[in-house]
Amino acid sequence: MKKTRHNKIIEIIEQHEVLTQEELAGYLREAGFDVTQATVSRDIRELQLTKMPGENGRQKYVFLRNDTGRFGDKYIRVLRDSLVSMDIAQNLLVIKTVSGMAMAAAAALDAMKLSQVVGCIAGDDTIFVAVRSAGDSEELIRNLHKMLEK
Repeated sequence: MKKTRHNKIIEIIEQHEVLTQEELAGYLREAGFDVTQATVSRDIRELQLTKMPGENGRQKYVFLRNDTGRFGDKYIRVLRDSLVSMDIAQNLLVIKTVSGMAMAAAAALDAMKLSQVVGCIAGDDTIFVAVRSAGDSEELIRNLHKMLEK
């Protein structure tokens, strides 16, 4: 039942601009799922949904698929669309994004499972990427530039 509900959630957010948990719960109820707010919140966390600006500029839920073995076009597109600048501070990579896009870009970086990245912390327009070493920081920034050029 949970897998079926999760698949429906992905289908819903790919077809509609879902802005809130309440809105998502409404779509699920229309589709015949008896859900509570707690269930929807847990599903969002388990699916690792993130929010990105929609067509009207308001934050909507999106699902970044984990394409094992390669970096998905969605991840690269999220980074390319949001990136303003990158700078190194020892073993930290500081990434500036357009306003409201840091969380989506950080989720994309985390999902890419880059070997140099320990983890990301995102605010509204800034991401701190903890990198294993200062040398890895330089390698990571070069690799990101290459990925984003294509």
